[in-house]
Amino acid sequence: MVRLTSIRRTATMRALMLAILALALFAAAGCGGGEKQDADEDEGTWRVEVVDASFPGRQRLADESELRIKVRNADNRAIPNLSVTVDGFSMRKENLDQSDPQRPIWTVEEGPGNASTAYTDTWAVGTVPKGQTRTLVWKVSAVRAGTYTLRFRVGAGLDGKAKAVSTDGSAPSGSFIARVSEKPHPVQVN
Repeated sequence: MVRLTSIRRTATMRALMLAILALALFAAAGCGGGEKQDADEDEGTWRVEVVDASFPGRQRLADESELRIKVRNADNRAIPNLSVTVDGFSMRKENLDQSDPQRPIWTVEEGPGNASTAYTDTWAVGTVPKGQTRTLVWKVSAVRAGTYTLRFRVGAGLDGKAKAVSTDGSAPSGSFIARVSEKPHPVQVN
């Protein structure tokens, strides 16, 4: 009986050690041992021109508005991955009763087609051949009344190695001031 208990204890210890070893190998395999995220991104600077950018300055709660940004590749080579980051769809509001301090100002009902990324508030449309333009359109609905600033910046990639500059050498960016009225759009009754 003592011998059987000893064998069971040894088998249990071996199984436990194998399980710990398997978990350690599994964890190590998923922890950054692979290729760097930006390894495939082209390195350099590409000239771009923000041809047009628009966003309504006066809006009402729950009405859908469009943010439109049209960008032209002003370089003599293709932009590897044209991206636009928009800051201001939400604001940070510290409140100890809420786990997430981000509060929406606008909800993005529809982002630019085929442009989703894993980055927060950044959309990428892929390669843009020289001389061509891309128009990115966001359909948004205001959910918070007040006056807000929405900012955007254009990039040539997602990981920082491919950079975009305006034709004058400045950062390709812009901003809008939008006032959201707390009065909803009037409903017409027939």
